[in-house]
Amino acid sequence: MSSIPSTYEARSTHTTQSTQGVIHPPAPPAIGARLLLLLATAAGVSVASLYYSQPMLGVLGADLQAPASTAGWVPTLTQLGYALGILLLAPLGDRYDRRRIILAKAAALVLALLVSGLAPGMASLLAASLGVGLAATMAQDVVPAAATLASAAQRGRMVGTVMTGLLLGILLSRVVSGLVAQLWGWRSMYLLAAAAMALLAVAVWRGLPHFAPTTQLGWSALMRSMWGLWRQHAALRRAALAQGLLAVGFSAFWSTLAVMLHSQFQLGAAAAGALGLAGAAGALAAPLAGRMADRRGPELVTRAGAALAAAAFASMAAMPWLGAQGQMLLIVAAAVVFDFGVQAVLVAHQTIVYGIAPEARSRLNALLFTGMFVGMASGAAIGSWVLDHAGWLGVVVLATVTALAALGVCCWPHGR
Repeated sequence: MSSIPSTYEARSTHTTQSTQGVIHPPAPPAIGARLLLLLATAAGVSVASLYYSQPMLGVLGADLQAPASTAGWVPTLTQLGYALGILLLAPLGDRYDRRRIILAKAAALVLALLVSGLAPGMASLLAASLGVGLAATMAQDVVPAAATLASAAQRGRMVGTVMTGLLLGILLSRVVSGLVAQLWGWRSMYLLAAAAMALLAVAVWRGLPHFAPTTQLGWSALMRSMWGLWRQHAALRRAALAQGLLAVGFSAFWSTLAVMLHSQFQLGAAAAGALGLAGAAGALAAPLAGRMADRRGPELVTRAGAALAAAAFASMAAMPWLGAQGQMLLIVAAAVVFDFGVQAVLVAHQTIVYGIAPEARSRLNALLFTGMFVGMASGAAIGSWVLDHAGWLGVVVLATVTALAALGVCCWPHGR
């Protein structure tokens, strides 16, 4: 695999340029199974960094003597950093070699995770959490890379496969972090994550091809062009808004689950992490949604997925009428369904957005995921506040209302 980068770099020198600063590189080399596996792994390991803290919030807050509302700022700042990084850094993938950007962010992520694991107090942990979010945006350089390497007819399937790796990273991050925190403490999880990220950086350096830029615009011009893309494409605005609304409920659920389980069921971090296994449905949804989007159209997938998520969130309103065992079973079942729905909508939205303007794929991806992770950060912050003031039922109502709003956006007639 070490020969791939130099081979593609040589090919990428034969590019043409339009009068508007857009570079049209030649067709990239076909994406093979080993390269696809590397891309999926890179997406999963990097994005997992965003979610390690969620199952550990109960023990983390107790160890640092912080209330639940303060501990809730750890995932909030991580998600906010991710949103800022997507908006300000991810567009650079259109201007520079994505391989170099991915490697730089991998190094930064290793450093941020190390600082998190060694943080002496909550203030330093919160600052490091913001850094983790910024650097973890390497995942949003990996996904457009896969879309670039795939042919138009296979783009949904290829993106779905890489998203499967990304979603497995989310799934395993919750399970592993809960178990590691229970056995060796929450600091150990951050240190292990830093080591895993360093190993991945070596694999990326050896196996990922170079990517020719598609524009010569500078950073400020890239930022201005994003506003033009946002105004020009209604499909992009709908996708970002709907995905952001879904993300509010998704993040509110997972950011408050560990605290709720600790207070109501006296369950530790390992149990909260184990419940993340329900997210396996999301990993299954990605390739299925990609194939369905290729065959039936992505709009149908967005509506079906949003409806599933809304129904799953609403079902948890029945918890007060169930015993403890019934409540746990309902939480697991609901998580399976809403994870499936949310991730199906995401893959379908990516298929829509990546087809709008291939030369601006990184910028379009940045706009979509900025909307999503603004919703994630909002959901973590609002969910913690709602849990403190309205209990778990309030979190359920919040998630249901935002999912229904997302469904409304997905069903809104095109062109309006």
